[in-house]
Amino acid sequence: MAWLRKTRGTSCETFRDERSPNGFSLLPWLLMGMGAFSNLFQGETPDPWIGGLGLLTFNSLYVYVSFRSFAKETREATSTRVALALLGLVTCALALAYGGNWLLFFPLLGLATGAAVRMPQLRPVGLVVGVLAGGVSVFHDGWGGLDIAYATWISTMVTAAILSLSEAVRQLRTAREELARRAVEEERLRFSRDLHDLLGHTLSVIVVKSEAARRLAAGDVAAAQAQLNDIEAVGRQALTEIREAVTGYRQGSLRDELDRAESALRAAGIEPVVRRSGPPLVPQTEALLGWVVREAVTNVVRHSGAARCEIVVAGSGGERVRLTVTDDGGGGGQAGPPGAVGGTGLKGLTERLSTAGGTLTAGRGPRQGFVVTAELPVEARGLGAERVEVGVGSPVG
Repeated sequence: MAWLRKTRGTSCETFRDERSPNGFSLLPWLLMGMGAFSNLFQGETPDPWIGGLGLLTFNSLYVYVSFRSFAKETREATSTRVALALLGLVTCALALAYGGNWLLFFPLLGLATGAAVRMPQLRPVGLVVGVLAGGVSVFHDGWGGLDIAYATWISTMVTAAILSLSEAVRQLRTAREELARRAVEEERLRFSRDLHDLLGHTLSVIVVKSEAARRLAAGDVAAAQAQLNDIEAVGRQALTEIREAVTGYRQGSLRDELDRAESALRAAGIEPVVRRSGPPLVPQTEALLGWVVREAVTNVVRHSGAARCEIVVAGSGGERVRLTVTDDGGGGGQAGPPGAVGGTGLKGLTERLSTAGGTLTAGRGPRQGFVVTAELPVEARGLGAERVEVGVGSPVG
């Protein structure tokens, strides 16, 4: 159970905020062409209109190839390959015509090539681009132009290596999430089968004994009473077995618990007000706060006689999160001084939150009603694979 909850908690949430490379990652490198752009405006480039048109064409093709290189379908499309070939021709034409700063377009060509081409085609294509850059650079700058050839080859290979590694990581994430999803589905199927068998047997026994008690009630009260005692024993045993089956299995998200709380409050004729803000929480912290919501709202429905219940989840100082459940009822079985914690359910939660580095207080509000306040670190300590469990449906009174 523990490994399943741990996997389910991390499969989709842990990597949700991590950013993978995309086309925008390659755009800042266009700043390498600022030297050529400066030459155009300073009048150092012959036929500046042709140079400007070439610069615009190069940038357009570079952006097009960059944004189509991060999905396999578009990267391997004919249009992308044609655009990369045109990019190579434009680069050679500008470098041969102007030299100088215009030679720096070759490393940019290498970046686009590394993004758009993968093994096994990468080696020959990268070699061709490097040799082409070296030949044109040597033509203009002598043997010093080999630096451009080396920079072009390096940019091609390094870009391809980084993006290939990124794709491999992304594929591993996808596979991990799929395995976790299937594991959850299989566990749910197993649990539903077990619960069906358990309840099917128990309810059948209860129905049979109830019919027997009804038949015996008129003529044999003692026998009917014995059947009723059996029904009570079977019911208690079933409740115990269901608790054992459910305990440690269920660790829903805080959002799910808040949705259920709203539904339960509305069904009881109580107006729910739910507010949530602050940083994202780890699954263990969400599970603990979810139990607090479940217990507190159950008490509001059963004991408070309230017309309105407010649930607020908010960050506290950036490192802690606070949950407050407030009602405007008379308190009923929840009576007690502010800050007091009464009832088996809330006492169990107090111990659980204390172990995780948090606190729980409950008692009458400053004006009216009852207030339950739980505070935890954003990453509750000491929970790891530990099973999160409290009394199921434990009343406060």
